[in-house]
Amino acid sequence: MTLKRQLFVASLLMLLIPWAGLQFVLELDQALRQQALQQLQDQAERLANIAGDFSLGQPLIAPQTPAIYVENLNAPLNLDGYSDDWPGYDQGEQNQLWQPSGQPDPSSERAGQPTLHWQAATDQRHLYLLIRINNRQPVFFNPGDPDQPYDRLNIWLAPPDGTVEPDLRPDSWLIRTPAPGQVYATTGPEHTPDYRVNGAWQPAGNGWQLELELPNPPQGSRLGFAAQWQVNADSTQTSTSTDPLPILITRNALLERHLSPGMDGGQLVRLVEPAGWVIAQQATPSRQVRPEFEALSPLQVIEHTSLNGLRALVRLYQPKPTAIAADASKLDMNTLPREGLVRHGDDSVWLMTTEPVFGGRTLVLEQSLDQLLTLSGSTLGSVIARSTVIIIALTLVLLGYASWLSWRIARLQRAVSASIDKDGRIIGTLPDSGARDELGQLQNHFAQMADRLHGYNRYLESFSRRLSHELKTPVAVVRSSLENLSHSNTEEERSQYIGRAAAATERLRQILHSMSEATRLEQSFDHAEKEVFDLADVIHQATAAYQSLDPHHQFHYTGPESGIRLTGSPELMVQLLDKLVDNARDFTPHNERILIGLEQAEPSVSLSVFNAGSTLPDHPDTSIFSPFVSVRDEREEGHLGQGLMIVQLIVDFHGGRVEALNETRDGVDGVCFRAIIPPTHY
Repeated sequence: MTLKRQLFVASLLMLLIPWAGLQFVLELDQALRQQALQQLQDQAERLANIAGDFSLGQPLIAPQTPAIYVENLNAPLNLDGYSDDWPGYDQGEQNQLWQPSGQPDPSSERAGQPTLHWQAATDQRHLYLLIRINNRQPVFFNPGDPDQPYDRLNIWLAPPDGTVEPDLRPDSWLIRTPAPGQVYATTGPEHTPDYRVNGAWQPAGNGWQLELELPNPPQGSRLGFAAQWQVNADSTQTSTSTDPLPILITRNALLERHLSPGMDGGQLVRLVEPAGWVIAQQATPSRQVRPEFEALSPLQVIEHTSLNGLRALVRLYQPKPTAIAADASKLDMNTLPREGLVRHGDDSVWLMTTEPVFGGRTLVLEQSLDQLLTLSGSTLGSVIARSTVIIIALTLVLLGYASWLSWRIARLQRAVSASIDKDGRIIGTLPDSGARDELGQLQNHFAQMADRLHGYNRYLESFSRRLSHELKTPVAVVRSSLENLSHSNTEEERSQYIGRAAAATERLRQILHSMSEATRLEQSFDHAEKEVFDLADVIHQATAAYQSLDPHHQFHYTGPESGIRLTGSPELMVQLLDKLVDNARDFTPHNERILIGLEQAEPSVSLSVFNAGSTLPDHPDTSIFSPFVSVRDEREEGHLGQGLMIVQLIVDFHGGRVEALNETRDGVDGVCFRAIIPPTHY
């Protein structure tokens, strides 16, 4: 699995935090709804007592009772015969008059037969009627010929306890007009004008429309009307109400005002008759003030968006609400649950409970749940919303960081692959990284390793050539001596050839011995034990021994005679000094100086050997500390270039480094070899 996928999986685990928070919110939402429902039931019981006191003595409206529902007006009407200022009429919410069967007959209008539609409203002073006849062009009243057929409207009004037949009612009016426009009602056989009932008659589409104003009747009064027109000389068609007359149903404004103080913010209460008619309805606005979008900061916008998303998730786990009309004038109590969640037409969700009211009515109380998290758990919702946003942001940051790391690792991989060919040879170098983190250090270490491997590969590639060069001469001498020996005739020639072969064989022995010496030295490092010894004392005594053994050179030691302690192998350090001194004697002319120095320059110990004579080349092809590398004259024999390699091995064993530099001391040019031991080893 790639690093990016690992970080992605790790970041997904952090989503357990908002998941656990969501589970807690769901449990909290259920507990809050149960608590809110209990409080709502207690509140509904108190409101039902208030409603019962105000509805005492008012007759109940039983199911199947003909009724006319009167809407309450919020603005005055203009009696012009048009319906544009009536509430909901243009939206197709007008009611249809009850037929004698007690049910509307929509097939009549589809068949092109005249149909009667109506709507009633009140401003608490007047009763307004909007009556419309469809599929009927009006025939107006002709005052010059009163017996001529014409379209007319009869209206009957009965008191709350009236049971008189419609044609015998004293409160009856006749509406007729010779032309569209202002109309007045007439009453009695003499058709006496009654200016209390007035309005306007206007054509409307394929019919006519009448807008009337009447005195506001007492609550519970019955109102009926019938539109009549002459079909032929012997038949009159009438579209009228049922018998008995429909009862006028109006909302009780006084009761609504008394219910309002007992309600909380964001609630809706309705008092419903057994027939389903709403006789009181009161709503209180939510106490939550929605902030203006322009006033929100970007963080608050994200927070509100997250909170809305959290509400949507909570709704998914809530029970499915029952659809209900918020402003309906009639409710079907058979399909309405006793309690639970309901959904209004604007998609808002409410918690509803019902409570019976004394006398047979029902009180329906609803509480808005749209702001439940904000009202009851805004802090928790905000914390969860913010944590979700933060976790998503952290996930994106981790993914971006993982992509950046993957890109760097892929770039390092391509660089490494480009520096090595298919045969494993180092063909290039890695670029250094300027980053200071672990990955940058890794790239730098890879670059150093590649450089060292590149040098080692060059050494291996040249090793066979150098070894072949070292072995070629003695092998050729042995072969030629043996060939000449078979053709020699005298003992002197045979002795000469045998001597040459013996010398070449000795040369081969020295090469093999030198190689085995370096190998044995490397193997001895595994068993060598380091001890604490005085390096100054060892070097001082060794320098004195060199002077006694070699009278042809001048050995000078500069440094303390004791007091420089080192943890290591004194025998190996003497062997290191032997190799450096042997190398110096080979390049130093007779009677010239060889300077051996030891100094403790914090925090390192430096051992140096300087010899006068020839200097090192400025740009050597290979390191002089590699095997079979020598800068001596090629005519010189017996120098295999293994000594400095042993010096390198001993210095590496002690954790140090060795260097060779051209120097000038006292006006004399020469070469200085210096072994530097790090502080951890002394």
